[in-house]
Amino acid sequence: MELRNLAKSSGVEIVGEVTCRRRTLTPNLLVGKGKVQEITGLALELGADVVIFSNDLSPSQQKNLEEVIEVKTIDRTQLILDIFAHRATSSEGKVQVELAQLVYLLPRLSGKGIQLSRLGGGLGTRGPGEQKLEVDRRRVRERISKLKRSLKEITGQRDLRRGQRGKFSMLTIALVGYTNSGKSTLFNALTGSNVPVKNQFFSTLDPTVRKVTLPNSQVVLVSDTVGFLQDLPHHLIESFKATLEEVVGADILFHIIDMSDPRRELQGDSVYEVLDQLGIKDRPVFTILNKSDTVPDKNERERITRRFQGPVIISALKKEGFSEIFDRVINHIQEDMEDIELTMPHKHYALMKVIREKGTVRKEEYRDKGVYIKARVPKEVKYSIFRKLQEGSGKEK
Repeated sequence: MELRNLAKSSGVEIVGEVTCRRRTLTPNLLVGKGKVQEITGLALELGADVVIFSNDLSPSQQKNLEEVIEVKTIDRTQLILDIFAHRATSSEGKVQVELAQLVYLLPRLSGKGIQLSRLGGGLGTRGPGEQKLEVDRRRVRERISKLKRSLKEITGQRDLRRGQRGKFSMLTIALVGYTNSGKSTLFNALTGSNVPVKNQFFSTLDPTVRKVTLPNSQVVLVSDTVGFLQDLPHHLIESFKATLEEVVGADILFHIIDMSDPRRELQGDSVYEVLDQLGIKDRPVFTILNKSDTVPDKNERERITRRFQGPVIISALKKEGFSEIFDRVINHIQEDMEDIELTMPHKHYALMKVIREKGTVRKEEYRDKGVYIKARVPKEVKYSIFRKLQEGSGKEK
């Protein structure tokens, strides 16, 4: 089912499917010789241009299968890379895709020889990573090193931007979830943005960050991120860490789950596996069951809800259930708040905006020496403001 959806997302017309159940995989062909003959016959009969395996193939398995089937043979990782290459629009996304493609290609150069020219077009070869495939290992390694340096610079720039917008600890929320769970629809509904939304895998590849004003007038940042997938290959996670930095740096994670999908629990587990690989274990996670409008039966919704711990039930498409999301966030913020009371000097009036956006103002009076304010703000905001005021008084001396 998942492989079929991935193939459709890549624009492939599926002409046939073969299922194989084996206790052990063969080292040379992955499956048995009889099954390979069946695939070969079906590919010939249906006029298939490519055969896609749901398992990842070793370089030797891919080479052996192509020799027997005599049709281009790709695996799940190569199919995912093809989709990524099609979706990447930013320079950052293209660098990440090219790096992932070359890391995948490198061990497959050996023994291919002139056959490399067969990979020059069609499914599994799209994107900047395979413009000239008559390359040797040395050139590929040099290119990989250059791309890694570029990604390091991108990560540094992203950290700088995050540091600037987090100067006074603006709370950040990252939307994570299985691909096609409705993250972008929720992101648009929360932020008033217009991120493209399509019923397909990996419609979002580049992260997007926007401000959201909560009902109590506090402002938070929300980021939309790339969708996760079951058994996402490790080197893909490594290549896309620059994109996933928005997840790593977030204060809260919204784990979006498509409650209408029968594989929702398995998909949820896959998301947590990726989060573990990213080293995120201590972050608060709000489970959000999306697409409630597609589960009209009340008893069925209750049955699904019981399988998750404290979920919020919403329909991002119909903007239903958002009040509970906001309440959860506000309550979480309140747990880390402290009172602040001071007279803000007129020259530091810009800090008043910080207090209004990050906290709750209880009293505000304009006085000769400045603005008297009594409010409740996050701890780090409070201490950041006091540091700023001390720095200002130090400069005066």
